[in-house]
Amino acid sequence: MLDLVIESRSAALSPSMTVKRILPFRQRRMVGPFIFMDHAGPVTTAVADPSSLDVLPHPHIGLSTVSYLFGGQVTHRDGLGVEKIIRPGEVNWMTAGSGIAHSERFEDPSALAGGQLEMMQTWVALPEKDEESDPSFVNYTPGELPVFTEKGLWMRLIAGNAFGLNNGVKTHSPLFYLHVVLQTGGKTGLPREYSERAIYIVSGSLEVGGQFYNAGQMLVFTKGVDPTVSAREQTTLMMLGGETVGDRYIWWNFVSSRKERIEQAKEDWKQGRIVLPPTDNNEFIPLPDEKSRPAGGPPRPEPLS
Repeated sequence: MLDLVIESRSAALSPSMTVKRILPFRQRRMVGPFIFMDHAGPVTTAVADPSSLDVLPHPHIGLSTVSYLFGGQVTHRDGLGVEKIIRPGEVNWMTAGSGIAHSERFEDPSALAGGQLEMMQTWVALPEKDEESDPSFVNYTPGELPVFTEKGLWMRLIAGNAFGLNNGVKTHSPLFYLHVVLQTGGKTGLPREYSERAIYIVSGSLEVGGQFYNAGQMLVFTKGVDPTVSAREQTTLMMLGGETVGDRYIWWNFVSSRKERIEQAKEDWKQGRIVLPPTDNNEFIPLPDEKSRPAGGPPRPEPLS
């Protein structure tokens, strides 16, 4: 039934921000088009200097970043001139395509109070035909993201299509991404129509096929299996998957089907050819000194996205 259980690993993004890193994993490079997944927070200790959480301007190619908050708020700025605060239940979908730089700033101290700040971020690898598309950014509000409820179950469709739900979030390949909350004893399955599917346990615990799984674990399911998962307590999940877009290289913040494109992106960042956010251009993350490698090894830990 289960293909693999992935244990999240700790990764430091900044002096005050440590996340649980789920993807990429050495034994499982991707789930559908999802090539990266981080779980930040909840931040439960006081931070004297919120700027110590900040992720400075940094570049991307060949992917879309998908930011989703459970609590708190984050300010996004990018090279297109976009400046947008993301709040809980919203989706920030930034498509890097041929190249974009952005930052994520934690500028409201009140949003860090009481362990409120908690965020999921994924990267979705673009199909080859879209890898060099023009960069773009869209924010989607909770009202644009359909919700389904029944006894013991609540779910919001973040992107794609699943369980008869769909929305206007623009994607580039077949996928699904869901925020799910189960009450104690609540049950659900997984969308059947996709080749690759996984569940990440944000909080709580699950029973699947008589086995128990806990927060911080990702359960990757074998193709064709139709599992039922049951909550042992109130449990929050992220369900994700879709169809493969093929093999990808991943190095630092760059994703591509071609290794030489990764090399070009490195040089573009070093030479300043990827434009910094116009309202956040006084500092940036420099290019690490490390060789390219196929997806599967973890990126360097500095950037959140």
